[in-house]
Amino acid sequence: MDIAFKKVIPDPLKDSLTEATFWGADYLFEKGSTYLVNAPSGKGKSTLVSYIYGLRKDYSGVVQFDGIDVSGFSSDQWADHRSLNLSMMFQDLRLFDELTAIENIKLKADLNSQFNLSEIETLAEELGVAFLLNKKVKLMSMGQQQRIAFIRCLVQPFNWLLLDEPYSHLDDANVAIMEQIIARYCKKYEAGLILTNLGKNLNMTFQHTVSV
Repeated sequence: MDIAFKKVIPDPLKDSLTEATFWGADYLFEKGSTYLVNAPSGKGKSTLVSYIYGLRKDYSGVVQFDGIDVSGFSSDQWADHRSLNLSMMFQDLRLFDELTAIENIKLKADLNSQFNLSEIETLAEELGVAFLLNKKVKLMSMGQQQRIAFIRCLVQPFNWLLLDEPYSHLDDANVAIMEQIIARYCKKYEAGLILTNLGKNLNMTFQHTVSV
């Protein structure tokens, strides 16, 4: 599934944008390719992935999936795309504080029979959070929560993996582990990757860099 942005301008930027860069220009995210989105805070990294995931519609221009304008999508169509084509790790994580880590993960995993507890436990072991699976999220550090949210976004099939500043609370060693897992799962699904980043050193090689 290709994703096209055609002269998209976020409403909050329409009076301050002086020239077309990414915003206001045409850009195609091609199926199976990897994209690193760089920008200072407040310049639209999270906005970009929110438009793709259908969380925000405050823009002019057109966003298309395989040539189809998403502005006409019904709630059911968005639900189908999110369950089959799009998996997103949110910058604010969106975990339920009163639930345990495994309960948070299983909220998504239970929607898809491909994933089982043993695969979740393997990911948790790799990320050093297996001992936290039965602990309430509110009792974890932000770095621990970030790794739990990352596991949750992997327990579904996807054509695009959208990661919004996934490393902000992690040290370089944990970033490297996550990068290996990202590469593995994108290869598994032949999926594209859009990752926003603010200041972390990355080892991954991206095919495209987008400046917003």
